Amino acid sequence: MAAETSWLIKGGRVIDPANGRDETADVWIQEGRIMEVGRPEVPGDCRIIDADGLVVAPGLVDMHVHLREPGYEYKGTIASGTLSAAAGGVTSVAAMPNTRPVTDDPSVVGHVLEKARVGGFVNVFPIGAITKGLKGVELTEFGLMLEAGCVAFSDDGATVADTGVMRRALEYARAFGALLIQHAEDPSLVSGGCMNEGVTSSRLGLPGIPAESESIMVDRDIRLVQLTGGRYHVAHLSTAGALEAVAGAQAKGLAVTCEVAPHHFSLTEEAVNGYDTYAKMAPPLRSEFDRNALLEGLARGTVTAIATDHAPHDEDSKKVEFCCAANGVVGLETLLPVSLELVSGGVMTLSSCLSLMTWKPARLLGIRRGELTPGFAADVVLFDLNEGWQVDSNRLHGSARNTPFHGRRVRGRVKKTLVGGRIVFEEGQ
Repeated sequence: MAAETSWLIKGGRVIDPANGRDETADVWIQEGRIMEVGRPEVPGDCRIIDADGLVVAPGLVDMHVHLREPGYEYKGTIASGTLSAAAGGVTSVAAMPNTRPVTDDPSVVGHVLEKARVGGFVNVFPIGAITKGLKGVELTEFGLMLEAGCVAFSDDGATVADTGVMRRALEYARAFGALLIQHAEDPSLVSGGCMNEGVTSSRLGLPGIPAESESIMVDRDIRLVQLTGGRYHVAHLSTAGALEAVAGAQAKGLAVTCEVAPHHFSLTEEAVNGYDTYAKMAPPLRSEFDRNALLEGLARGTVTAIATDHAPHDEDSKKVEFCCAANGVVGLETLLPVSLELVSGGVMTLSSCLSLMTWKPARLLGIRRGELTPGFAADVVLFDLNEGWQVDSNRLHGSARNTPFHGRRVRGRVKKTLVGGRIVFEEGQ
């Protein structure tokens, strides 16, 4: 890891969606901040990074990550998770609160931030729990949690299923302008299921989870948003029905947004064939119909962010019968190349694709990241857009190996990642 006062990233294809920039240019960094983009006059002692042939973009912002610490260090730590992020070009992660103890108290928020400050490789922004202990009953102290450093609230891993509690949460959050992120699955419909309900689940003999488990919860929540005026975001949206509901809410001018995960728009339930537990997550991989709907949602702009739901697991949690295996996959190191398939597949432009991983999630969270605007922190990723490589779970930088993309041929290779003007990842180092 290198720390220099002044850098000039020279001659790259600078893509900064927030500022509408896509051109060959230089990026001048000084004392951890973006100074100028273009053809700046720089000090003589400025260090040069040759970016010829590379894309230079704002560091990626992943608004949905599980770092597992505190409490589940045998699955992953803040250090290992943020190292994985740096290797994937992700410079800011929003950490979900389903830790042990749950991030439902300012003291836990402080603990996470201190761990990140001491041992983290990228920026960590805690997400606080909506309800104490993620039990869906008693709201946490939103004001105190925000003061401690939280950027949003979610019970992710669990759904706020009680309608009255969700109404109060939206009303309470509105007073602070805070964003609520819902893990939208109706527990009574999920019950006992371990994959998408359909022909494949019947053939495999596995209990299924209907797509309606998601769309029913999103429909309900949107009605509550209409009632309360709160800000609402659907985590890892996976179904056509839920996407249609979000699009309808947006058409009405409601503050409703959603994210999709690379595994949901690039894989289907067919990945479960062979009972591969690395293809088990919540919500589950869906049908080709749903996957195509997500692609349409990305192309039309209904989707506001691409987020990984990065969830490292130890081998013992995955090397069991399919229905007994833990939900979740790692994704930070495959976020960029799998998302670039949207570009090569003609779904969206490169700038539009990067916007879903930079300034759009940053603004949802209210953090000054995801842009190369002068004065912003110098969080930057340099990547080779065309370099092909094969995902090898054994060569991932994080502690866990549970990726559903093992063996997949992809394009787009991160070469360098800078956070606050400091190089935190360099290929081959």
